[in-house]
Amino acid sequence: MLKDTKIKALEAKEKDYKVSDTGGLFLLIKTTGAKYWRQKYRFMGKEKLLAIGTYPSVTLKQARKAQEEAKDLLKAGIDPSLYRKQQKARRELEADNSFSAIAREWHARQSNTWAPITARRNLDLIEKDLLPQLGKRPISELQTFELVGCLNRIIDRGAIETAHKARQIVNQVCRYAKQTGRLEHNPASDLAGAIPPKKVTHMAAITEPKAFGQLLVDIDSYKGSHILRTALALAPLLFQRPGELCGMEWSELDLEQGLWTIPREKKKERNQVEGDHIVPLSEQALALLIDLQPITGRSQMVFPNQRDHSRAIRTESLNKALRTLGYDTRTQQCAHGFRASARTMLDEQLNLRIEWIEHQLAHKVRDTLGNAYNRTKHLPERVQMMQRWADYLDNLKRQFLAGNVVTANFV
Repeated sequence: MLKDTKIKALEAKEKDYKVSDTGGLFLLIKTTGAKYWRQKYRFMGKEKLLAIGTYPSVTLKQARKAQEEAKDLLKAGIDPSLYRKQQKARRELEADNSFSAIAREWHARQSNTWAPITARRNLDLIEKDLLPQLGKRPISELQTFELVGCLNRIIDRGAIETAHKARQIVNQVCRYAKQTGRLEHNPASDLAGAIPPKKVTHMAAITEPKAFGQLLVDIDSYKGSHILRTALALAPLLFQRPGELCGMEWSELDLEQGLWTIPREKKKERNQVEGDHIVPLSEQALALLIDLQPITGRSQMVFPNQRDHSRAIRTESLNKALRTLGYDTRTQQCAHGFRASARTMLDEQLNLRIEWIEHQLAHKVRDTLGNAYNRTKHLPERVQMMQRWADYLDNLKRQFLAGNVVTANFV
């Protein structure tokens, strides 16, 4: 019988050789000095070898335990070598069918339907909040209580919105696994009520004309970079999403026609719109862009990042600029809030048609025939609307500077 002291003393020779233990278990000593455990056995009248592992990774005690397990399999009429191969194949299959593998597969298939920032956020949520708890689990073995436990970890840190998004993603991943034949029952379908209701919050936005006039005057007096000041000045004029504004490219602009065409793949609403989204540029917006063109016109980005000109400025830069001007971006005005400001005042102050406003916001709008938004819908009217809006904002600035803002309707 072998002992650890004897095994440690075994040295390599010119040829491979064997040193037996008991019951067919032996060590194969290679010319390199490596020591391999092997178990000799007979199955269906044929002599076979079972590879157990290498010493010292597999100790003598562990090798003997593996030997006993092999004997038990033989008594049950099972070939230990075949059983081990089947177990390995099962582990590999489980790895392919793990929550991690399927979640990444689902994300890869869906990401081309999302804006790049949405794809990154979803992947971050998967990697940071879901995979540490669920990643290695075969998706077919997941139970609802495990998913609840994972969501509770997110809830316990107070991230209720993230927990709701995580629940949505888990449900979609499991549904995808079911659709592709790797799951019979979706354990995420029973998660209703597992998360506290979302807190309804609105983006901070000024909708009172006098206060908005002051904001516009403050923006004009911004002392930061000319690039950022221009982006900030365009935000209320164009009222598109901050990420779309910051990511504006010169190739998207037709300064002669006065149009900014946002590619469909950049839009959050890409599943709701047919084609690209057109934003008419008012005379005031054109003047700002023409003024900026000599500075950044050779770059791809209209508002290039100071450190890397191939990338755009961050949306947080707009919010930081607003805070520099003295505005609380949580309670007063944030970059995204310019959309709400425009939506409210275009309706209440200029009395413009809601469908024009909604189309310009790229919101989902269906006509009487049930047709979804298309990029040229009401375009002539929207061109006029955007100019009226820019003129109205100029009027608010003049009236604030004169100390006499009129809040009546501007028809």
